[in-house]
Amino acid sequence: MTTAAHYDLILSRCRELFLAKTHDYGTAWRILRLPSVTDQIFIKANRIRTIQETGVQRVADGVDEEFVAIINYCLIALMQLRLPAAAPLDLPAAEVAAAYDHENALNRELLQAKNHDYGEAWRQMRVSSITDLILMKLHRVKQLENLGGAALVSESVEGSYRDMLNYAVFALILGEEAAASQKPV
Repeated sequence: MTTAAHYDLILSRCRELFLAKTHDYGTAWRILRLPSVTDQIFIKANRIRTIQETGVQRVADGVDEEFVAIINYCLIALMQLRLPAAAPLDLPAAEVAAAYDHENALNRELLQAKNHDYGEAWRQMRVSSITDLILMKLHRVKQLENLGGAALVSESVEGSYRDMLNYAVFALILGEEAAASQKPV
């Protein structure tokens, strides 16, 4: 399966879960300020790293579910970045689905461009290294948030969310491919 096809498959599962949760909870995520979304992503990435380092998992949600959560929280962050401050807390489901699809489409384009330029180098990486990259991006985002978003030479917060989303997709692809071939990640 091509990377693009695998991306589409993973994101369709993420979208299905996100829209089901939107049905159940509405757009409660709108309450979260961007630094709070960043912290939610950190919680997920830190849990993944803890499980990877200790080999022990005491809560039922697996590592794959945490990568899915990272994807959806990154999309929440990207949607929040675009919404005006005065946007209502409760958004219609159709509007949320359209915003999700818009951000996903932009992200897919970025993935295709970077995948071309980097020659799919991520396929040679360990999932634990991808987790570390997500945590590093989170540290950068927190620093930028602490600076009020004013970067001198660094990529934007938006770019970091997009990279983290793609890293989480890569981790899921590697995990699925390893499971299919029975090789360790």
